[in-house]
Amino acid sequence: MKKQNRRAFLATSSLLAVGASTSWAETADKPMLMHHVFFWLKNPSSKEDLAKLIEGVSTLKKIETVQQFKLGTPAKTPKRDVIDDSYALSLFTVFNDVAGHNVYQDHAIHLKFIKEYSHLWSKVQVYDSMDI
Repeated sequence: MKKQNRRAFLATSSLLAVGASTSWAETADKPMLMHHVFFWLKNPSSKEDLAKLIEGVSTLKKIETVQQFKLGTPAKTPKRDVIDDSYALSLFTVFNDVAGHNVYQDHAIHLKFIKEYSHLWSKVQVYDSMDI
């Protein structure tokens, strides 16, 4: 393996940083759609039901229009009137645009998820917003 000197390393690092910032700059001006979904379990104390729901929701990241995908459970932050931590699981996804979101909504993976896992939840709340 060829040993790299400090000057070559810095030059390579600078080019990589410029390339990374260029690709970010290309997408920074395009508003993206953020899709945040909150799930309440029918059996909120069931660890098995939560694990099963996580398994199902995780299949959604395979949908090609999903740009970002995050799952979460309520954080152990201090209680405040403005915080609702009554849900069991949240899903946060980002799409390039409304069209990408619409593909996701009608995608066979999404429809299969709803069919096979909806028996686990008592309530779902969705918040869609556009990047500004």
